[in-house]
Amino acid sequence: MQPKAQHLEWCKKRALAYVDQGYLQQALSSMLSDLAKHPKTADHPGIPLCGGRMAFSDLTTKDQVREFIEGFN
Repeated sequence: MQPKAQHLEWCKKRALAYVDQGYLQQALSSMLSDLAKHPKTADHPGIPLCGGRMAFSDLTTKDQVREFIEGFN
């Protein structure tokens, strides 16, 4: 199993690939799904934050989504 930091970088890389393609909701969904796949990131505090921001359509531009995803640590 990957260390937590390595898994988190993998999550970001996959999500940012969707951002680059313009699939913003898919990027956020990917980030949430991938975080849940590792026991050390499954309870990451960014998960409910991301879900809430998605529900309220608070992340609407590529730059906003990129900045949000890159901010996970």
